[in-house]
Amino acid sequence: MTTQVEASGTALERATIRVGIVDDEPMARSFVAKILAGAADLAVVAEGADGAEALELVRTQDLDVLLLDLRMPRMDGLDTLRELRRYPRVPAVVVLTTFHADQAVATALRLGAKGFLLKHVDPAELVRAVRVAATGGAVLDPTLTNDLMGHLATHHLDRIGAAAEVARLSARLRDVLRLVGMGRSNGEIADELRLSDSTVRGYVSEILAATGCSNRVTAAVLAQRAGLLD
Repeated sequence: MTTQVEASGTALERATIRVGIVDDEPMARSFVAKILAGAADLAVVAEGADGAEALELVRTQDLDVLLLDLRMPRMDGLDTLRELRRYPRVPAVVVLTTFHADQAVATALRLGAKGFLLKHVDPAELVRAVRVAATGGAVLDPTLTNDLMGHLATHHLDRIGAAAEVARLSARLRDVLRLVGMGRSNGEIADELRLSDSTVRGYVSEILAATGCSNRVTAAVLAQRAGLLD
């Protein structure tokens, strides 16, 4: 059964980002919820123990971010993501994993997840990741990205090579791609490069079209693989 998390009216008024946590391990949910409770702009409004409950949360709660475990009973995270593709509006989904980025994580990203984190992520990084996901950014745990590259490799990356692919972009697009690879949201990129949000959105769309990346997450992996973050 899903759990709606009680929060004071003051806390919800302060919070601008509503978060749901779905994991079959109560201790994991508690750990994540405790960390997020320390941020004034975040509110954990509901929790669930499997994918079926995740779908209920999305239907009944106005979530901005859903933190989703992949390996759960009854309905796992991948089946949940497949079902969410049918929904007209879904929150930004960030996958929680335990040890490494495997094929299941790669599949989750292809199904629309905005990124992935270790369950025992540094508390400050978890808070930042939720904020980034809520504003459209890609969330990539840097300790797991190398594990993921082989699973996310696409035909054009194998054939041309990431560095050659990135070299075809203009200097401005490479700047934007580098920040995408760092997990920056459009707003953060706009602030750093002194551009408007709409200009950044246009640049990101241009990058995806030029590189053949299917989404922002695969573009972030491309940036890291090409050495833009070195």
